[in-house]
Amino acid sequence: MDARRRRWLNHLSALNISIIAVGRLRASPERELINDYLDRAGKTGRQNALGPFTVTEVEARNGGAAAEAAKLRAALPPDAVVVALDERGKMLNSPGFCRLLTGFRDDGRRHLACLIGGADGLDSGLVHKADTVLSLGPMVWPHMLARVMLAEQLYRATAISAGLPYHRA
Repeated sequence: MDARRRRWLNHLSALNISIIAVGRLRASPERELINDYLDRAGKTGRQNALGPFTVTEVEARNGGAAAEAAKLRAALPPDAVVVALDERGKMLNSPGFCRLLTGFRDDGRRHLACLIGGADGLDSGLVHKADTVLSLGPMVWPHMLARVMLAEQLYRATAISAGLPYHRA
């Protein structure tokens, strides 16, 4: 990284990135993958003011998507940019996702919250109020695997931003 870019990055506030999801993920291979990808993202993103990365889990056993939405809203950091994951959202390629994240960072945003709903998805009111709505593709994914896929894309975005060879497209 050249000195000019390093000075520019030093003036930026880091974009703290949270995955806020419905449901508790117990010890499992999925949990291990999420932890691994977010650990890598934290290490790689640090040099480009991306991270730290956290996961917040909310539980709403009764009341369906509306109750889940209330719990998700309560978990949002103040003034966070909200990205809702929804099958009807916009599909981005990995470099496009990286540009989305770095754009929020460059605009001086301090926190990004990526929301993942429960088995029935996110409440439509929550989706409509999100700053951005993204899809992981036209297939429907179990919400636990969606967390893994999002964590991997967060790591990939930090690798792209850092100019590392992890992303080879």
